Amino acid sequence: MSFLSIVIPTKNEQANLPKLLESIKAQTYKDYEVIVADAQSTDKTREVAQKFGAKVVEGAMPGPGRNSGAKVAAGHTLLFLDADVVLKSTKFLEENLAEMKRKGVCVATTKVKPISRNTVDRAMHEIYNAYVLATERVMPHAPGFCIFVKKHAHDEIGGFDESVVFAEDHDYVQRAEKAGYRFRVLRSQPIAVSVRRLDKDGRLGIALKYVMAELHIMVKGPYKEMPYEYKMGGEDSEEIKN
Repeated sequence: MSFLSIVIPTKNEQANLPKLLESIKAQTYKDYEVIVADAQSTDKTREVAQKFGAKVVEGAMPGPGRNSGAKVAAGHTLLFLDADVVLKSTKFLEENLAEMKRKGVCVATTKVKPISRNTVDRAMHEIYNAYVLATERVMPHAPGFCIFVKKHAHDEIGGFDESVVFAEDHDYVQRAEKAGYRFRVLRSQPIAVSVRRLDKDGRLGIALKYVMAELHIMVKGPYKEMPYEYKMGGEDSEEIKN
């Protein structure tokens, strides 16, 4: 397995970032660097990142922030994570990277597991898992909070399209697949993800947004204008409106 660069876009994530960085530190796989692309946080996000030994670069919206981190990455493989996810298993990196190598995959994501005991949350995430598994070979989907990609593949497709402002993650993996890079959903270890957006926007509201987004992408292509209010990061972040 090769050197890994973990890229995390942030904005006011002092509450969540330590949990993720602790879970990275606990991994059995140690051949990595952590790059935090920070979008002008007004809290202690940068100090937290530096305390854990992460490299901090200037960030922006998630897509551009990921690109900024990737530009300074030294790894042969990139892993894009969001600040509110957690690597629950200490073998998350080791087993998923081994599966990528075994299957000859260049672009990948994992199944998702909510950080919640709510039955509805678990059901929603299982429905999502079933959908991305069913479509992985015909129309790849990957959440921006967990994407593995070979650095040369990222560079060849030009990274995240910064003109795409919503569902840029799905656009990214679909362009990679069209460029000839094999995509798969890894089965080894799931990513544990926060349900804070579900709490904020409501379960039904989020479900409807993503169904409409999927239909829009199929019929009209990726979003070039923000269709909804969007708040990146933690509690002190500003809302971005269409």
